[in-house]
Amino acid sequence: MSTSLADWLGYIESLHPRDMELGLERVAAVARQLGLLPWQGRVVTVAGTNGKGSTVSLLDHLARASGWRTGLYTSPHIHRFNERIRIDGAEAADDALCRAFEDVEAARRSIDLPLTYFEFTTLAGLLLFREAAPDLLILEVGLGGRLDAVNIVDPDVAVITSVGLDHTDWLGDTREAIASEKAGIRRPGRPLLYGEEDMPPVVAQLAAADGVPLLRAGIDFGAGADGLYWQGSTAVAVERVWLGEDNLATAAQVLALLGRAPDAGALASAARLTLPGRCQQLALGGVDWCLDVGHNREALARFLRRAPAAPSGRTLAVCAMLGDKPVAALAPFVPVVEAWFLADLDGERGGTGARLAEVLPGASDGFSESSPGNSPAGTPPGSVACYTSVAQAVAAARAQARPGDRVLVFGSFYTVADAQAALLGEG
Repeated sequence: MSTSLADWLGYIESLHPRDMELGLERVAAVARQLGLLPWQGRVVTVAGTNGKGSTVSLLDHLARASGWRTGLYTSPHIHRFNERIRIDGAEAADDALCRAFEDVEAARRSIDLPLTYFEFTTLAGLLLFREAAPDLLILEVGLGGRLDAVNIVDPDVAVITSVGLDHTDWLGDTREAIASEKAGIRRPGRPLLYGEEDMPPVVAQLAAADGVPLLRAGIDFGAGADGLYWQGSTAVAVERVWLGEDNLATAAQVLALLGRAPDAGALASAARLTLPGRCQQLALGGVDWCLDVGHNREALARFLRRAPAAPSGRTLAVCAMLGDKPVAALAPFVPVVEAWFLADLDGERGGTGARLAEVLPGASDGFSESSPGNSPAGTPPGSVACYTSVAQAVAAARAQARPGDRVLVFGSFYTVADAQAALLGEG
């Protein structure tokens, strides 16, 4: 087999007939074969419908600011697979990843077990983290919690950032059912944090049944009028937190539980932290572009609240979503957006711009095109146009936008990645 990272990733994708198959038996068996379990060292596991990526990034930032070396595992990535595995802030190198993949493949073959892409790559990450021996390992759950591959590792502190209706085909169609799955990362006698004030009652019930200390946003920690607070602290005033005051308060509480409560300087630094695709702002030719990976009702409502207002002009929107995401999440944007540029996403789970257009006023006058050069001039306010790719939709929006306008780009990680590539030449 070729030793290139691209070839390895292609091979791993081909190993399992499905993208996802929840369950811990296979991945735990291969992990034991690799000697990864039980894990040695401090671990924080973070689940949640929204806010996971921001919370783990803030936690990683604060931990390193306090002098700890960290291992950070996240998903999905935007441009490079290497983004998923970071050691003390640095992305894993291609050659290190390939060596880890070789070891996982040998262990998998030795006991003849299939692994999904996420299971395989999670084990590779754990191998690299074991080699690096960080002071703190931070694991972001991929889907759910109870049956997610990262849950083979026992956390010292578990976090649920939020619970909303997403991935309902896998996790259930009520907040209570989804919360039960996410609460599956709890461990008896070890703290569980819930990072929003509206907590489904089942979380408290499960915690009490297992003797799990439960800390709740708005009660034990949070963002109040005087600043951030957590158990044992006085309020610390911070400026606007780009990744969310609630997420930063959650991260601060985690570190306080681990004996590394952040100081005011670390919190101020974290408040300025930004992430690609999380209300990311770009100023291009007098037009303000704001990009967000949000794809469910709660995430998109928050994006709309936090996105800066148009300096003096209109609001345009570029949107593309996976086919299993609810199009009703676009409703709050309808009174605000004056021109829509909708795009298709490729792949087994890809969705179409036409599907999104069905819920928008003005869709009857929409059009579909295969070349950005064919976009009509002077798209009228309230218009809806469909394109076969995000790049084409971005090009059309860019052609229509005038200085003082803002363009909101959202719907998925794929949407943001393709938009960044079109706007900045990244890829």
